[in-house]
Amino acid sequence: MIQETTGARLSRRAILALGTGTALAAVTATAGTAHASAPGEDAVCRRLAELEREYDARLGVFAHNVRTGRTVRYQADQTFPMCSVFKTLAAAAVLRDLDRDGEFLAKRVRYTQKDVDDAVWAPETGKHVADGMTVAELCDATITQSDNAAANLLLRELGGPTAVTRFCRSIGDPRTRLDRWEPKLNSAEPWRVEDTTSPEAIGRTYARLVLGNALSPRDRERLTGWLRANTTSTNRFRKGLPADWTLGDKTGAGDYGTNNDVGIAWTPDGSPVVLAVLTTKRTQKAKANDALIADTAGLLAKTLG
Repeated sequence: MIQETTGARLSRRAILALGTGTALAAVTATAGTAHASAPGEDAVCRRLAELEREYDARLGVFAHNVRTGRTVRYQADQTFPMCSVFKTLAAAAVLRDLDRDGEFLAKRVRYTQKDVDDAVWAPETGKHVADGMTVAELCDATITQSDNAAANLLLRELGGPTAVTRFCRSIGDPRTRLDRWEPKLNSAEPWRVEDTTSPEAIGRTYARLVLGNALSPRDRERLTGWLRANTTSTNRFRKGLPADWTLGDKTGAGDYGTNNDVGIAWTPDGSPVVLAVLTTKRTQKAKANDALIADTAGLLAKTLG
């Protein structure tokens, strides 16, 4: 479904005047009641259904142009495994709930080789077992390299995975939940409710963090910087979006061919576009398809850009 928000069509000047967070609230407040009247909506939904069939996957999409109010929803309320897209939420919770003027971010965290080995994927933490890493460095590694050991160390500082669930509820997300540690949270069984979200829930949560007022301006800028420095989406959003769009995102992957990408993209004129694409398959050993996410991103860019 594509929606264009009735009476909420904001110019770039209006967004700048109101402040991004206020503008986002103004647009999303009315989006749910708008009629699906944008031209070409049936063709877009048909194409998304075709992509599901082509890649033999289940696809969920939420995309929202903050300036125009136009929105694409495709199975946006369905439950999908979250996988590593939770890592942005963990870093955001650290920024909001633990840090005070950078003091906590400067704390050096010590850990063991077992922490690294148990996490399976530790491209940055594996280099620093002897000297440890600061919390800021752990946040950076968690988002930009999807370092599992770094993410687990952040969860340890927060008090465990359920702290991410509480954080989501505190900023208005009723669906997203985290229950387990890396790498077990990536098992992604189709029947599992733990460690799941929906495309619309996670998309709106990322929007609150990057464009809204869920974080202080300083923390919002820091989180956005980490997302823009992400190195894992070369063949996903980055491949599908136009080269002149700016992107800040976080990917995730797991069993059952689960493959996700969530973030904010900015068009050349600075318009923010919220993007959440979640995919999964029927069998445990199914291969994930980066191309499905790239193709979906390309379609969304043409539709909402």
